[in-house]
Parts: sequence; C-alpha cells; structure tokens
Amino acid sequence: MLTSLKISNYALIDQLAMQPSSGLSTITGETGAGKSIMLGAVGLLLGNRADTKILYHEDKKCIVEGVFDIRSYGLQDYFEALELDYEDTCIIRREISPNGKSRSFVNDTPILLEPLKTLGEKLMDVHSQHDTLLLGEGDFQLKLVDAYARTSTERTTFQQAYEEFKKTKKALAELTQKAEALKKEYDFNQFQLEELGSMAFVAGEQEQLESSQEILENAEEIKLKINEALSLFHEEQYGILQGMGQIQSSLHGLERLAQAFGTYRARFQEVWIELKDLVETLADEDSRVEVDAEKLERTRERLSKIYQLQKKHGLQTVEELMELESQLADKVFQVQRVEEELAETHQRYLQHENAMLAAGEVLSYKRKACFPDFEKALEALLQDLGMENARVQFEGQDIEPHTNGLDRMELLFSANKGMPLHPLKKVASGGEFSRLLFAIKYLMADKMSLPTLIFDEIDSGISGEVALQMVRMMQEIAKNHQVICITHLPQVAAKGEVHFFVYKDHSAEKTMSKVKQLTVEERVQELAKMMAGANPSAAAQASAKELLMN
Repeated sequence: MLTSLKISNYALIDQLAMQPSSGLSTITGETGAGKSIMLGAVGLLLGNRADTKILYHEDKKCIVEGVFDIRSYGLQDYFEALELDYEDTCIIRREISPNGKSRSFVNDTPILLEPLKTLGEKLMDVHSQHDTLLLGEGDFQLKLVDAYARTSTERTTFQQAYEEFKKTKKALAELTQKAEALKKEYDFNQFQLEELGSMAFVAGEQEQLESSQEILENAEEIKLKINEALSLFHEEQYGILQGMGQIQSSLHGLERLAQAFGTYRARFQEVWIELKDLVETLADEDSRVEVDAEKLERTRERLSKIYQLQKKHGLQTVEELMELESQLADKVFQVQRVEEELAETHQRYLQHENAMLAAGEVLSYKRKACFPDFEKALEALLQDLGMENARVQFEGQDIEPHTNGLDRMELLFSANKGMPLHPLKKVASGGEFSRLLFAIKYLMADKMSLPTLIFDEIDSGISGEVALQMVRMMQEIAKNHQVICITHLPQVAAKGEVHFFVYKDHSAEKTMSKVKQLTVEERVQELAKMMAGANPSAAAQASAKELLMN
C-alpha cells in the first residue's frame, strides 16, 4: 500500500506531498492541471525512463519518493534474491540530475531499472491508456486467462520443462552440425590417416636415416680413410703402434732414473689406452660400414616420403607427423563417436519434448476450462456497466511451443446486439475498451497481486447509473486493495475516503501544479463545480452534499 508520495522538481511540480487512504482515494482537477503529470512521476517509481526535460528547475535534481507498507505482500524472498534489505516499510526513490543521470534506490540501496520495474509491478498497477492498448494483444490476454484460471503451478511446471527442451534442442542442433562437418571431412581425413599410417613412423628415425644416408653415400671413401688410419697405426716398422711402444719404454727408463718422471709415464698411459680404444672403434666402424646400393636407395626413398609429407602438411619433424596422425585418428574416430552421442541426445530431446508437451497440454486444458466462467462473469459485469448486449468469447489456438505454453489467446468481442464476434482490437471503441478492462480488473482483484490500483480516468465517456455502478465496484475492490482514481465524474469523486484536488498556481513567476487534500466543505464546493461549473448554485451544492452523504 502506498502510504506517502513526494514529488519535487518534476514538470510543473515544484513540491508535492500526499498520503492516500488505504481504501479508495479520488483525485480531481481541471484538464491540464497536472493529474497526468502526477502519474508520470509515479511511473518513475515503477522504473520508467526519464530525461532532463522534466525538470521544473533546470539546475536542480528531480526527486520522486514513494513509501509503501508491504507487510502483507510476502516479498521477503524477492528482496533476498535482489540482495536488498527487507523492511515492512519500503521506500522507493528516483533521482534525475540536471546532467541527465538517473539513480534509483530501494531502502537507500541503489537498484537497476529492470529489477525496479519488477518490484514496481508487485506494488502498483496503473490502469492507463497503455493498458487499454495492451488489452488487444494476445500475450496480455493470455496473462489474464492464467490469472483467472490460477495456473501459476502448471505454468511454472511447463516453463521448467520448456527450458529443458530448449537446452536439449540447442545441444542437438549443435551436435548435428558438428556431425555433418565431421562427415564432410571424413573421407579426406581417412585418406590422410592411411597415408601417414602406412609409414609406421618411429620417433627419432629422421635423424637416424639422414645419418645413415650420409654414410652409405660415402661408404667407399669412408672405408678407405679408416683403413689408411689403421695401417698407419699398425705398420710394423714405422707404425704408430711401434713408435708408441718405444716411447713407453723410454718413459719407464726415465721413471727409474728419476721418480719425478713418473707423472709423464702415467699421462702417456692414459693417452695410450684412449688411442687403442679409438683404433678399436675405427676397426668396428670399418666392419659396419658397407657399400650397399640397395640399402642406400631404400633410405633415400623413405626420407623422400618423409620430406614430401612434411612439405604437404607444413611440418618439420617426424614427431609432428606422428602428432598429426594421432589427431586425424581422433577425428575419424569422432565420426563414429558423434553418431552415438547424436543418437543419445536425440533420445533425450524426444523425452524432454514429450515432457514439455504433456505439461503444455495440462496448462492448456486448465486455461480452456475457465473460458465459460470467465466469459459469463465478464458479460454480467459489462451489463452492469451499461453494455447490455455485450458478448465476449475466449478462443484458444494451438501454436508451436513458446515460453508461455502451447496456446495463443484471442478475445473476441461484440458490443451490439446481432453483431458477430470479432477480435477485440478490431471492434472495440476506446470507451468499450476502458469498461471491459475495468471489468477485468474487478474480476482479477482477488486473483492477481494488485496491492495498489490506480485508475486514470477509467470513467471517461460514462455517466449516470453506469458511473454509480462503476464506483460501487471500485468500493468493492477497495475493501481488499488500495485504489486511487483520477476522475472527472462527481459521482465517483464523492465516494472516495479522501479527495485530492490538483490545480495550477499562477501566483509566482512560474506556473506550478499543486495538490491538496480537501476538507468536507471543500469537497462539497469542488463536487458542485464539477456538476454545475465555476459558480455552482445552491441546488448544485445541495446535490453535492447529497452525493457525499449517500
């Protein structure tokens, strides 16, 4: 419930404060006095956007503040989800700075516009021309049906199933696309894999082959040079072996003559051992080196294939070719694996689709089951509101699954006797729209969360007994919900528990809109003016008193 509204520096409003009653409050004033401006300010509390053009004083910021009593609204979990401090008294404040910056606060905690809109919807319901336009839209009509049929549980169940269905559908589409791409590459990858696999690569073989090729290509000359070295070593008369033996004998002699020469003998011994090992190694190499033209050709062919494959794939080593072979093997295997995964995902898709469709059927059945009662109740209310021949009919059409179910709603309407039913937006006038929407709001008052209802000239175009019936219905709503009604009808204005009067003050340099709560005497005068003009007669004032008393 809105307990207090304060507006400063907004449009024609310099300062304004009002405290609506918990029941029915009425607001009157001449056209252009500022009633719609007040609604615009309330819209800021509901998350509507604003700009600096609304500033009364261009060098000051605009502040709109609403205080709400939310003890009975059950919003603790909602506040917790938004990470807001919950208090029974909720203060919403909007600030628009001269530089255009807008800030929103809930209990002095900053909040973004989108969550503010959501919160605003839970606190206030503003009936305006915008709502009248919405009434012709299928989504809005669907929400009305859901509210009347009390389908919140079924709708939640469906939406959960629908989200699972969407996720699985997306996964299936992505996997199908992946499978098609893999299939397109399969033959090519398989060919490359077979080409690489036939090589039976071994890590490090390229270096070994290149070394082997080098030796095979120069085998004859290598053996010649080795034999030359070996012959120099083993030559009987002048060979190195013979000379080294002589040196060893000499060093032994020196050591016997002087102990100090023993180190030289030891060093020579080390060299002698290393030299003999080298000679043995050369002899072994000589035995291994062979002049083999066939082996050379095989080595050249293998290296040539390796080089070709490296060039083809833009690689440098055998190890890289082996890694490529492994990757290609994975891709080829993936084709088989993705087919299995695709089959599993398709099965899950069918399961989620069936669950979603089943939940949708339950939701649709409950919606359609309420049509007769909803239609009957609306027609009865419309008759009370002066539309004796009005007929309404809800028509549900099965469509592709969407976030709200399997249905599309169409409200058919006929205001006149003998006229066929047609879609609402094609046949209803503004006044008919307004009364129909009021009848709907009346029915919804106990079915939807409508803590505070604001009616903006909903009584436009009606009078007499119809107006009295409308205000009686407002009073009925006001038993359980706070109602604020902007009206031009004295019959409606008179039934408010409190009566606010909006007017323009021209006493200062700049015109401003003001509002005041009328006393009983002031209400009589205002009602009389609404009935008879600026200078009401005594009879008009008497009629005004009678309206207030009855």
